[in-house]
Amino acid sequence: MAVLLQRLLRAEPRVVGALGRLVGRREASLGPHPGAAVRVRFAPSPTGFLHLGGLRTALYNYIFAKKHQGSFILRLEDTDQSRLVPGAAENIEDMLEWAGIPPDESPRRGGPAGPYCQSQRLALYAQATEALLKSGAAYPCFCSPRRLELLKKEALRSLQTPRYDNRCRNLSQAQVAQKLATDPKPAIRFRLEEAAPAFQDLVYGWTEHKVASVEGDPVILKSDGYPTYHLACVVDDHHMNISHVLRGSEWLVSTSKHLLLYQALGWQPPQFAHLPLLLNRDGSKLSKRQGDIFLEHFAASGFLPEALLDIITNCGSGFAGNQMGRTLPELITQFDLTRITCHSALLDLKKLPEFNRLHLQRLVNSETQRPQLVEKLQALVKEAFGSQLQDSNVLDPAYMERIILLRQGHISRLQDLVSPTYSYLWTRPAVHREQLGTDSEKVDVIGKRLLGLLERSGLSLTQDMVNRELKTLSEGLEDTKYSSVMKLLRMALSGQLQGPPVAEMMVSLGPKEVRERIQKVLSS
Repeated sequence: MAVLLQRLLRAEPRVVGALGRLVGRREASLGPHPGAAVRVRFAPSPTGFLHLGGLRTALYNYIFAKKHQGSFILRLEDTDQSRLVPGAAENIEDMLEWAGIPPDESPRRGGPAGPYCQSQRLALYAQATEALLKSGAAYPCFCSPRRLELLKKEALRSLQTPRYDNRCRNLSQAQVAQKLATDPKPAIRFRLEEAAPAFQDLVYGWTEHKVASVEGDPVILKSDGYPTYHLACVVDDHHMNISHVLRGSEWLVSTSKHLLLYQALGWQPPQFAHLPLLLNRDGSKLSKRQGDIFLEHFAASGFLPEALLDIITNCGSGFAGNQMGRTLPELITQFDLTRITCHSALLDLKKLPEFNRLHLQRLVNSETQRPQLVEKLQALVKEAFGSQLQDSNVLDPAYMERIILLRQGHISRLQDLVSPTYSYLWTRPAVHREQLGTDSEKVDVIGKRLLGLLERSGLSLTQDMVNRELKTLSEGLEDTKYSSVMKLLRMALSGQLQGPPVAEMMVSLGPKEVRERIQKVLSS
């Protein structure tokens, strides 16, 4: 860059008027040519792991691309090398794949517009900066970090918004040459124009920000050769042929700055759609300090990606209605960019278990998906109980499937089935006669009658049949209520006072296991 600056100093004086200082409002012409392919990008910084806010931005890009038979691109904006978090880049792509919205092009997958990490695209930023310097749209800045910090402190002391005072904007060639001798690697700033173009955002409508009146000229290339966000996103979106930029509304005020860069470089901008923020239920911002907003947390806790996609779209806009239980194909079909409003989306994570219950039930009822749930439940049981398993038959796929089918609609996560409430399904409880809460003689009578029921030849337990037989059994007992019989049997079978209906417990465990547990109690 220093060599380039020396060459420019020897060149003829620049023609600043060529930068297009027009009178009145200018309107930016946005978007690709009609019929051009839809290409969108999700461009996070790997300064942290993927969280719900990032997932929502990625999802809207993904479903917009798929609705229009376009491409969804993952680009990592890793130019701030001091803030990179080890493993974050891999986590972002891993979590997109886990969520079922994998990119078509990415650092891992490659593609025609790569590389997809900004740290590997420095030559492109240098080329763009050279063009801006040659046209006079950019200039070197020699202000020290100390001077810039003093400017900031003085502005804050005066209750003003900190801004660069453009001190280096009008340095003469002689002054630049003199400073280059002692500071050969200055930062490069972009010369903001007073008349920033208005543009039509696809969500917020016509928008115009007079950035030059409230901001100083921004740095676009740092002294270490790395670009700032403003230059990098413009250069990359151009070279990657991005047709639509769907990003958070926090970038809305920066778009005028980006359009000035497009104009100075002679490039056609994409169309912009700024998405309203995703906030907590109380209106506060999602924060990375909230450990429970990272996708890894939800995956480890047993929440389904389908439930997360459902809840973050349900609380926002872009769809005809806010129905629960939508699948990704349904989201793609129903999505309408024109339905996105400017209102922030309030996310109530207390509702997530209910969303998860709906999607888990859908998977349970799927003949193709149910075997995968069985495998996951087997792994959960092994992990939770391990050496406590007295009978390896509880890991039998048929037994697992029976449990899942019987408990569908009652559990929110597959992990619920290995909670203490359901431990009786996997291990035999240690229950003694005195825990049953009735006199020993009645225990014998109830137990023997139940064993007699189970010894019938060709018996196939169903909940309806068991319920009928249990009512008949209790009606033949004097001074013993049906509820008392159920309480006794529930304790004998599970060691718990509360839980699923006794009939379901018996069907879940099967005749052989029920018989063994009752006999064990009678002999205690």
